[in-house]
Amino acid sequence: MSQSFKVNANKSFDFDISEIDSSNLNSIKTSVNKYHVLYEDSSYKTEIIHSNFNKKSFEVKVNNNTYNIYISNELDVLVKQMGFELSSSKMINEIKAPMPGLILEINVEAGQEVEENDTLLILEAMKMENALTSPRAGIIKSISVVKGDAVDKNQLLIEFQ
Repeated sequence: MSQSFKVNANKSFDFDISEIDSSNLNSIKTSVNKYHVLYEDSSYKTEIIHSNFNKKSFEVKVNNNTYNIYISNELDVLVKQMGFELSSSKMINEIKAPMPGLILEINVEAGQEVEENDTLLILEAMKMENALTSPRAGIIKSISVVKGDAVDKNQLLIEFQ
């Protein structure tokens, strides 16, 4: 059974590519991220500038034109149709204390832009230091605690915009 992929380029152009289509590409690796591709009697110089395999996104240069490519397989399409996209679960707008504890360190300030998995603060609980990290990329709207505060479970710590 042949697998097919949905490919989007620059959030403007959509393509369906099958395994057969991809196997018909005649490509030769010329350096670490560069390839020479022959497809339908045309020659292309390509380079993978950036890749994020988790998000299935790539920045690719083809004959000096740069494209942002997003690839999804049949399962990704089905998950999206069912409304279970990962991105929808990543819209967490507040961080609450997972347990009672003491704020040892705050690594961010209001208005600061953070990336997913950046350490926001350190919470000491049961004689252990727990690093609370950002669940998503965003901007810090407010910080409801200061260093040295004792917090209760589910107390609001940080809000995102």
